[in-house]
Amino acid sequence: MLYPFLFHPLPQERVWGGRRLKKIYGRELPNNGPYGESWEICDRPGAVSIVANGPLAGRDMRWLMENHVSELLGMDPPSNGRFPLLFKILDAAETLSLQVHPPIGATDGEPKSEAWYVAHASADAHLFAGLCHGITRDNFENKLKEGELSDCVPRLPLCAGDAMFLPSGRLHALGGGTLVFEIQQNSDTTYRVYDWNRMGLDGKPRTLHIKSALEAIDFDDIEPALSSTTGNPRIIADAIGSFSVELHTLAAGDTKVLQCGMTIIAVVSGELRLDEITLTAGTHCLVPACLSGTEIEATKKTSLLLTLP
Repeated sequence: MLYPFLFHPLPQERVWGGRRLKKIYGRELPNNGPYGESWEICDRPGAVSIVANGPLAGRDMRWLMENHVSELLGMDPPSNGRFPLLFKILDAAETLSLQVHPPIGATDGEPKSEAWYVAHASADAHLFAGLCHGITRDNFENKLKEGELSDCVPRLPLCAGDAMFLPSGRLHALGGGTLVFEIQQNSDTTYRVYDWNRMGLDGKPRTLHIKSALEAIDFDDIEPALSSTTGNPRIIADAIGSFSVELHTLAAGDTKVLQCGMTIIAVVSGELRLDEITLTAGTHCLVPACLSGTEIEATKKTSLLLTLP
């Protein structure tokens, strides 16, 4: 019998990262380096989540997918035999590279749509997304050769609570000063088109993928907007055929019954109780499809993201 799963986070060192995973969530980091990502639930080659609670502690996501896939996913299909989604927390102390993920049907790489929810933001926090009005592929390529893209990609100011859906093909970069919950398809194909003339952790320029990026960018994606800020639940993303994300706000003592197959809970703030588990800010919990009807209770005012494949 499966039960709600917690997993050991997998911290990832990144040149643009910081130390807020430790400061805000108390995460133990392997060294004093810049940690830009914590992979919360993943099933990637070389990076597989390990169960942290209950009788199956020590087993990993590969084992769950190989032995309990129907109980875990229900009617939702795996992704090439793997868990279909990847959950991260991003600590962007500096701006990430300007990048794009390949669209569905691309001949190279895995497609990836993703959603960002901003949990913490500095006064100057921002992101880049899409293209400005009037920018064509030719304009973009010329500006890229000149090393000046500031008037090609819209810069959107951010504050805590903002969110954006990033479908495959959307040019984007997360700005510095942000701590973000990221939900994405299980893919790790990223094409960097510009990296702000920055050196990598090894002191050398990071690899760019300009040819592949130019083929992947949707040049009709003009000045996209942030997700709506209204509603409870509030729709953060609806990647049809891949996943949907909702933000729920519960008052202390409120309960909610999960009734939609497999659900992944990410606590943004506050505290939840689920069976004998306490979920605090930053915690991700996978509720298998076979446990539809599971009830959660807020022990204080709580904001949480619910993701359904």
